[in-house]
Amino acid sequence: MSTTMYDDQAHAIHARDVRFDFDSVPMHYIPGEVMATHIINVMHLVLPEGERAMAQALAEALPLIDDERLREEVQGFIGQENMHASSHEKARKHLESIGLDVGPMVDTVSWLVDRVLGDHGLSGRAKHEWLCERLALFAGMEHYTAVIGEWLLTNDQLEAKHMHPAMLDLIRWHGAEEVEHRSVVYDAYMHVDGGYFRKARTSLLASFGLLALFVISGGYLFHKDPEPDKGRHWPLQMLSASARGVIPRFTTFVTEIPRYLRPGFHPSQLGPMDNAIRYLAQSPAARAGEA
Repeated sequence: MSTTMYDDQAHAIHARDVRFDFDSVPMHYIPGEVMATHIINVMHLVLPEGERAMAQALAEALPLIDDERLREEVQGFIGQENMHASSHEKARKHLESIGLDVGPMVDTVSWLVDRVLGDHGLSGRAKHEWLCERLALFAGMEHYTAVIGEWLLTNDQLEAKHMHPAMLDLIRWHGAEEVEHRSVVYDAYMHVDGGYFRKARTSLLASFGLLALFVISGGYLFHKDPEPDKGRHWPLQMLSASARGVIPRFTTFVTEIPRYLRPGFHPSQLGPMDNAIRYLAQSPAARAGEA
C-alpha cells in the first residue's frame, strides 16, 4: 500500500478513558430477550480474548511498519483494545457476581487463543509467515466487528426493548471504536504482506470461525444462566432474535464475504464513520472518563 493511499484513508486513533457503572445491570439486561442477551454477552466476554491476541500480533508487526502514520494508528489501536479488555472485564465480574458462571468458558477461550494464535516461539522466515497469517486472519475478523459495530450504532431495536443503558453504552462505545479503527489491521496486513490468496483463505476462516464462536458460546451461556424464567430451546430463541433484528443476522457472516474479497476492497468502503464519531463524542462512559 502506498503512503498516499493510506494518508487518504487515515483517521487518528487513540484510546479513550471510560467509566461504566454496572451495579444495577440485571442478568437479562435486554428484557424478555434471554438469548439475545447472551449473544451480546459473547461480544463483550469472549471476543476480547481474540482482541488481546490481535493486539499482540500488531505489536510484533510494528518493527516491520515504516510508514509513520500507520505506526501511529497501530499504536492507537493497541491502546483501544487494552481499554476494551479492561472495560469488559468489569462487566464480566458483575455478571459473575449475580450468578452467571462465565469463568470456565473465558478461561477455555483464552487457552485456545494462546495455543492457536500465539507466536509459538518461532524464528526466522517461519516467524514472519505466521505473523502474516495472523494479521490476515485478524483483518478478516475486523471486517465483521466493523460491520456489527455499525449495526449496533444504527439499530433501534435494543432501545425499543429497553436494554439496560450501561450495557447499551458499553456495546455501542465498543462498536463505535471498531468502526473507527476498522482499517488498521487491514492496512497493517497489506503493508507487511498483502497477498490476496492468504487474505481470501483466512477470511473464510474468520467468517465461519466467528459464526461458530457466537453459536457455541451463546448456547453455553444459556445453559449457565441460573434464572428460572430463561425459557427453553435456545436455538429457536436465537433464530427469532436474529430474524427480528434484536441481534445481528447470522447470514452476515456469509453475505459479507463477496464484498471483502472484491479486488480493490478497502475497509473505508464500508461507508462514512460519522455515526461512530458522533457516538464517541456523546457516550456517557466516555464523557465520564473525560470528567
